[in-house]
Amino acid sequence: MTETNFQFLDWRLDDGAGVLTLKRPPLNVINIAMLRELATALEAATQDTARQATRVLVLRAESTFRMFSAGVDVADHTADKVGEMIPLFDRVCQTLADFPTPTLAVVHGHALGGGCELALCCDLIVAAEGANFGQPEIKLATVAPIAALRLPGLVGYRRAAEMLFTGEAMNAAEAARIGLINRAVPSGELNATADQLIGKLRGMSAAALRLCKRAVRLGRLPAIEQLYLDELMATGDAHEGVASFIEKRAPVWANQ
Repeated sequence: MTETNFQFLDWRLDDGAGVLTLKRPPLNVINIAMLRELATALEAATQDTARQATRVLVLRAESTFRMFSAGVDVADHTADKVGEMIPLFDRVCQTLADFPTPTLAVVHGHALGGGCELALCCDLIVAAEGANFGQPEIKLATVAPIAALRLPGLVGYRRAAEMLFTGEAMNAAEAARIGLINRAVPSGELNATADQLIGKLRGMSAAALRLCKRAVRLGRLPAIEQLYLDELMATGDAHEGVASFIEKRAPVWANQ
């Protein structure tokens, strides 16, 4: 799936970076059909990553849209559809959160509701200063399951509770201040900031990045130590990294 076009998405794999672009005009409202495409694209991208030297998955929206995503279509929350929508949305988010390489959300417009949850499932987020992040579900007497799961670990219980209980959005500068996102930059600098970060990841060993992501998520030192000794040291890249430093030369990654 080096390059595939869907109705509501674009996917391309370019020099170690997979780019998944949301494109359901005008606000990237996510409906069940778009969720099905996201599930297919992410599962196929996971397989691509296992076979190729992918260092990063980039999630972004079509640049001409005002929003990253306004969330999941309210019409798909009705009693006859919600039984399909919620498990499908949760599956998409879990696949994104479990993606084997680092993931980066590039947010140039507001990320609200399910759009915010998609961004929360990425490892890294950079946003334009004019972007807002919020979970307004409570205003419709519903809740945001993925946000309820992930927000407390990202920003602490009290800020998570405030966001979820009030449904109020916060601007990108405040989101960066509390650690919800990595950085907020002027809109004209967003793509250059993202490209700089992507460039740094492209220079790394794909094998080491995959293992580093697993280590970050393990949360227990004995398990991380075992991963280091049993899996990392079984890669050629770990030995190449040490050897290139000692020999004062640029490393040549085999990505395995």
